[in-house]
Amino acid sequence: MPSDTTATPVCRLVRAGDAFVGKQALTYNPGISAESVGARAIHLQIVTIPPKARAKAHKHEGHETAIYALSGTSCMYWGDSLENHMEVRAGDFLYIPANVPHLPYNPSDTETCTALIARTDPNEQESVVLLPQLEALLAGRIG
Repeated sequence: MPSDTTATPVCRLVRAGDAFVGKQALTYNPGISAESVGARAIHLQIVTIPPKARAKAHKHEGHETAIYALSGTSCMYWGDSLENHMEVRAGDFLYIPANVPHLPYNPSDTETCTALIARTDPNEQESVVLLPQLEALLAGRIG
């Protein structure tokens, strides 16, 4: 479908959407996306990781991700075999290149981790590719 070049661009205020659990098994509050405002190249949302919770191993096919940690501490395994590990604290920025397998988790027994996520995929879940074959590689290392 051809784009309408005659339409006047409109700025839009968006309130955080209702929380939903994504394919990755984390809870998101959508903000800017193709679904909410017709975005074409970006989406922005909040992710919340409860204490001791973790995502499923996944990657974002063809899309980069930028994260800003708002509160708490999270950790992430990443790489083709989830062989790398890092810790992300409140105030940190994290960049995840397109197609890089990763698995974030919250190591805390008591503190929730919250972050702002921007991705070059305007659709909230379209580029998420689950990687169940990597799950066994972390057996015994995280909950």
